[in-house]
Amino acid sequence: MKLVILDRDGVINADSDEYIKSPEEWTPIPGSLEAIARLTQAGFRVVVATNQSGLGRGLFDMATLNAMHNKMHKAVNQLGGRIDAVFFCPHAQDAGCKCRKPQPGMLQEIAERFSIDLAGVPAIGDSLRDLQAASAAGARPILVLTGKGRRTADAGGLPEGTEIHEDLAAAAMALTT
Repeated sequence: MKLVILDRDGVINADSDEYIKSPEEWTPIPGSLEAIARLTQAGFRVVVATNQSGLGRGLFDMATLNAMHNKMHKAVNQLGGRIDAVFFCPHAQDAGCKCRKPQPGMLQEIAERFSIDLAGVPAIGDSLRDLQAASAAGARPILVLTGKGRRTADAGGLPEGTEIHEDLAAAAMALTT
């Protein structure tokens, strides 16, 4: 099985320092939905792994998160793509949970659910914590320069072997050719 793990905010959709709190605020980054369709059509199972501390902070509820994800699924499906699963951490940063990136717990849950060893599995994100979680779980960290990606690249300290691509479309092209 070919699997790819994607962060959500800053990779698939535009990010905001004020959090994405509603389906209306959820807007795809140009080319990201087509990139997911490309990955799907190339035989990848696409999984989203996202920190969603807005739940724990009371900025939105589970019904709103589900509505955002339904919007994302529908938009991807209309282009011939598919997201096989969405994993999320609802906890605030200070909760000390094992599922919040940069901890590898969420990625380990994905490995268990899909019965796959994450060695070499591409994990695409725009923040250092995404890359750290990927590296800690044994996955292949890939940084995209959308969202917080440019700041992340400029700050340095990336896990060894991190690949860098302009955006999800460029990363998908590299993975499928």
